Amino acid sequence: MDQAADFFEECQVLDHALAGLGTSDWRTVTQFKGWTIDDVLVHLHFWNQMADLSQRDPDAFDARVRQVMPRIQAEGFRATENAAIPERGHDLRLAWRDLYTRMAYCWALLDPKARVKWVGPDMSVRSSMTARQMETWAHGQEVFDILGLTRPETDRIRNIVVLGVNTFGWTFTVHGRPVPPVAPHLRLTAPSGALWEFGAPGADLIEGPAVDFSRVVTQTRNVADTGLSVQGPVAQEWMAIAQCFAGAPETPPPPGARHRVGH
Repeated sequence: MDQAADFFEECQVLDHALAGLGTSDWRTVTQFKGWTIDDVLVHLHFWNQMADLSQRDPDAFDARVRQVMPRIQAEGFRATENAAIPERGHDLRLAWRDLYTRMAYCWALLDPKARVKWVGPDMSVRSSMTARQMETWAHGQEVFDILGLTRPETDRIRNIVVLGVNTFGWTFTVHGRPVPPVAPHLRLTAPSGALWEFGAPGADLIEGPAVDFSRVVTQTRNVADTGLSVQGPVAQEWMAIAQCFAGAPETPPPPGARHRVGH
């Protein structure tokens, strides 16, 4: 399953960015909802644990969901996750790295079409692994931004692009809007320079870097802060509210709110 290798590479790239942090650096506040770098890694590690448990022991996963979801509803994600993960700083980094390494190795051997449980609907193993890569990439963005670093991108990002394409209808549904009958045509340039196209040519077209499209659907950038060309009313509405992740409707960051520090 290629997605397992892509997940591993995504984690490794983020791990490399974290390697040089000093003790106080982990408490640096990012541009995302006041989260610190520690908060980011706690979040990633917590949900990696949940995804891995769903595959290894579905009954234990169900019990864990029954335990943590009431706390999340009462106290919020940040408090619940931080209470569940005791490590911080480089100890947290090592625990996170040990788990993602084991997951990448073990999940690569699974049937991509096998079903696993989740907090919401069940999903395929491939979809679960793609979701873990997407979360790592999206939340990694606030780390790279606050550290003033440019993330090395490769065509592993295609998994996130496909997720963005596949959640076209979800974006409108979660925001309480009717789903347009036809999705815009996408013409995206991959990090390798390859051209990725999705959908039939029509009146609506989104064109530009695949990385920028991924930033918009993961809400790490406002579309105005990207190099995307967005033509047509459906394309413009989609890019204004795009959301490839589950949960309640979220508002994209305002123009200029998310950026690489120093640039």
